Amino acid sequence: MTDVVKNSGIGPDSFYRTYCGDPPPPESLWAHWNFDPFVLCFLGLLLYFACRSPRHYTGLAATAVLFITFVSPLCALSSALFSARVAHHVLLFTVAAPLLAAFAPTRRATTTAGAAFVVSSLILWVWHAPPLYDLALSHVGVYWLMQASLLLSAVWFWRVVLDARRPAVQSIYLTVAGLTQMGLLGALLTFAPEPLYAAHASASLAWGLTPLADQQLAGLIMWVPAIVPYIIVGAWRAHSAWSQLLDRTA
Repeated sequence: MTDVVKNSGIGPDSFYRTYCGDPPPPESLWAHWNFDPFVLCFLGLLLYFACRSPRHYTGLAATAVLFITFVSPLCALSSALFSARVAHHVLLFTVAAPLLAAFAPTRRATTTAGAAFVVSSLILWVWHAPPLYDLALSHVGVYWLMQASLLLSAVWFWRVVLDARRPAVQSIYLTVAGLTQMGLLGALLTFAPEPLYAAHASASLAWGLTPLADQQLAGLIMWVPAIVPYIIVGAWRAHSAWSQLLDRTA
């Protein structure tokens, strides 16, 4: 274990108490659904507006992803496994956020591309710093601050990227920058020589993973699957720009 874990005051059989509850054992995972009225009301409102919108497909898809992240047993699993927590964050940052951005696009051209990238990237990295991450998993208020800031900053970033009035080249640069910083964070987690997070000091053992193996799996999730949405959006923007160019020259 790292000094972070050793100095945390957490014994091998004790766990952080998080919003999603105590780490569940594998045999009872599917009994751990989160029916928090606040979350259900929020998803209900989002579902209502999605059904009334001409962009209902993206709204419904975003609602489904948020349901998976906050209501399904993935929420409870993320208390046990850091890799599940990273999957949770990846779903928020690279799936739910672009869907929400497409569901409610900006009405005016945006001019803050650099700021959107810097702020969203900084928030992602800051919340994965071990002290802040462990704090978020031990305090419900800080937990929701982490979730809200990750999602809102990512929506801002994806609104900029998906803005059709923005030059396609700039959007492509942003997606490349986004997947690069995501990949760097994933590589850092994958190749760290020791586990970094006290909150997952021992819970992964019940799932057949050492804390270090769990962290390496988390890094691979952030390093490989997490960059796929950036590639898809970048390719879509490139295809759209190419099609418009062909139409103009036809």
